[in-house]
Amino acid sequence: MIQFELGHIKKVLCLGAHSDDIEIGCGGALLKIIKECPGVEIYWMVFGATGEQRIKEARASAESFLKGVKQKKIVIKSFRDGFFPFVGGEIKEVFEEIKKEFVPDMVFTHYGNDGHQDHRTLSQLAWNTWRNHFILEYEIPKYDGDLGRANAFIPISRTMADRKVKCLMKYFATQRNKHWFTPDLFYSLMRLRGMESNAASTFAEGFYCRKVVLGAA
Repeated sequence: MIQFELGHIKKVLCLGAHSDDIEIGCGGALLKIIKECPGVEIYWMVFGATGEQRIKEARASAESFLKGVKQKKIVIKSFRDGFFPFVGGEIKEVFEEIKKEFVPDMVFTHYGNDGHQDHRTLSQLAWNTWRNHFILEYEIPKYDGDLGRANAFIPISRTMADRKVKCLMKYFATQRNKHWFTPDLFYSLMRLRGMESNAASTFAEGFYCRKVVLGAA
């Protein structure tokens, strides 16, 4: 197993289809990056927060996760849930606007084989837009049973795992009626990925990495 340090990361782009996706998929990794990369700049983009309550939840949660980050930008869009493939051109325009103003060292986006059409669309457009960047695809547990075999892992501390779960349960009241939106599910996935990566803390988040270039050309 090859290990890399996170300390060189200066700019991170986080792309999420829905209000809680970034937090579920890479919330722990972000907390670790914020801790280990002083001065990191984070661009946080949510594309499908529909309704006033979901918009408020998305912004409050993002502000909580990015507490202490001096250079940050949080953008919340309201593309219709479930219809991203049919408005791909409009979403692509948003991607191109981000590209003009922000050059990331790392991009977090959805797993390319995710069962949700909105998630897949964002992943495809991320690769279409940032073709020469380090992209990690995060996973969202759901009824579809579409979790894959993660090949990249970011170990996180128990404290970070706790903070991630507490934030999810605190800020996303509209999701608490869903049978899967529970602390034990979020902990169990982090625990599973922690086991797979032999994390000393026993917790980790799993990602899918299609391409990595090692060393300068």
